[in-house]
Amino acid sequence: MDASHDTPSDTSDTPKDLVRSRGLRFPNDPAILIPRIRQSLRKNAYEKLESEAVLKVARAGDTVLELGAGIGYMSTLIAVKQPVTAVHSFEANPHLIDYIHRVHAENGITNATVHNALLAPKASDPVDFYVRKNLLASSLDRTATDEAAISSVENVAVRDINTTFAEIRPSVLVCDIEGAEADILPALDYDGLRAAVIELHPQWIGPEGVRAVFDAMHRAGLTYFPRWSQRKVIVFRRSWSVANP
Repeated sequence: MDASHDTPSDTSDTPKDLVRSRGLRFPNDPAILIPRIRQSLRKNAYEKLESEAVLKVARAGDTVLELGAGIGYMSTLIAVKQPVTAVHSFEANPHLIDYIHRVHAENGITNATVHNALLAPKASDPVDFYVRKNLLASSLDRTATDEAAISSVENVAVRDINTTFAEIRPSVLVCDIEGAEADILPALDYDGLRAAVIELHPQWIGPEGVRAVFDAMHRAGLTYFPRWSQRKVIVFRRSWSVANP
């Protein structure tokens, strides 16, 4: 593993049009990297707990399926730091897709595929996605923020989760979908996972949603792995030693 992800910050010798984080390079696009995110990236604090978990989970030969690609951080971290076979990232916001491609290109990644689609228990007609001036606040919920902040409404494809898993055949799942985990993961019927890293959002899904996620992972043959789990970032593994949890 590249040890550069342990450095305290990434601020030196970086062109102004790039932001460095854990040795990775991100185009400094102000429409996407708002000041708070830029600062977090430079301090290596962006998605810190999830980053630590995926670097422990992913290994050589894995095919990783990521739900919620965001700015492309996690897919880039995995592809650069671990010798995985492939990363498939799903992101609903169409205005982030080009940026994710730019991030992958800037970091020399050739084994990552970005899908502008949502996964759901069943495939359906495209759904409305509300793009906001703050791109990272965009969502399926028209009323999530002031409607005046909506800059466009886009149609996003909806794919069947089980058909998609059967096609890609991932060994690792990485999931950060802002509360939708409680609706989507219980529909999963797939036993090919070796591990999963899931960021829970209990403030939105409540105890019932948390139980639904754990039950879904148990049905997939995975068990909660406390040693690599931190706060709301939960690691599930197919096998691990009881003597060394």
